Amino acid sequence: MKPHEEHRSRGPRELSFWVVTVSTSRYEAMASGKNYADESGDRAVALISQAGYKVVGRSLVKDDVVMIRGILMDLLRRPDVDVVVFTGGTGVARTDVTVEAVRPLLEKELEGFGDVFRLRSYQEVGTAAIMSRALAGVSNGKLVVVLPGSPNAVETGLGIILPEAPHIIYLARS
Repeated sequence: MKPHEEHRSRGPRELSFWVVTVSTSRYEAMASGKNYADESGDRAVALISQAGYKVVGRSLVKDDVVMIRGILMDLLRRPDVDVVVFTGGTGVARTDVTVEAVRPLLEKELEGFGDVFRLRSYQEVGTAAIMSRALAGVSNGKLVVVLPGSPNAVETGLGIILPEAPHIIYLARS
C-alpha cells in the first residue's frame, strides 16, 4: 500500500462539518426578519450529507473580517467540528474579505487545493477562473475550506475536498 493510501485508510470515517455563508445582503435580510435564499450553503450541506458526513451547524455572517475571524476562532475551539466550510467573499471586490480573514488563522495552507480548484473552474467557466481565491488549510487539527459563493463553485470545491477530508484530518492531527 502506498503511503498516501495508508494515511487515507487511517483517516476518520465520521467527520463533522460546519458551513458558514459569508454575505452581507443575506445577513441584513435575516437581521430584519426577511426571507433569504442561501443556495450555496444549502448545496454544501447536501453534498456533505451525500458524502456520508454530518453537518453539525450553519452560520451566516457579513462580509466583515472581524465577524468572519470571530466565528472561525470559535469553531476552531469546538471539539464537535472537524471541518469548516466558508462560502462567499473570495472574489476581488473590495467587500470580498473572507480570504483575508481566514488565511492568518491557518497553521498550514493547502496551496494545491486552490490550484486544482482554479484548473477545474477554468475548464468550466474559462478565464474568469483567475479571479477565484479559493483557499484551504488546517488549523488546530481541523480542515478549513473557503469557497466562492456560487452553488457551482461549492460543488466544484467540495468535489475536490470531500474525498481527501479524512486523509487531511489524519495528517493534521498526527
